[in-house]
Amino acid sequence: MYQIFYEKKIFKDLDKIPAYDVKKIKEVFQDLSKNPFPSGTKKISGKDNLYRVQQGDYRILYSPNTKEKQIHILLVKNRKGSYKNL
Repeated sequence: MYQIFYEKKIFKDLDKIPAYDVKKIKEVFQDLSKNPFPSGTKKISGKDNLYRVQQGDYRILYSPNTKEKQIHILLVKNRKGSYKNL
């Protein structure tokens, strides 16, 4: 099982998202702890070790470390603005 680490801004991002969607996003976090590359995961082109998974209209960007069994959740944003300032 992978250990999950969150950037501080993740909690601010989640506060801006409706509760129903937050519940689904947290389920994705739990799924990532079991499998860092679930179905539908895509690598972000031009970035080393950066992946995204979708949950509804939201994108979860993360960086897995398979050697240390860690997942770093970097960003949770609406799909419209999820790739700005990467």
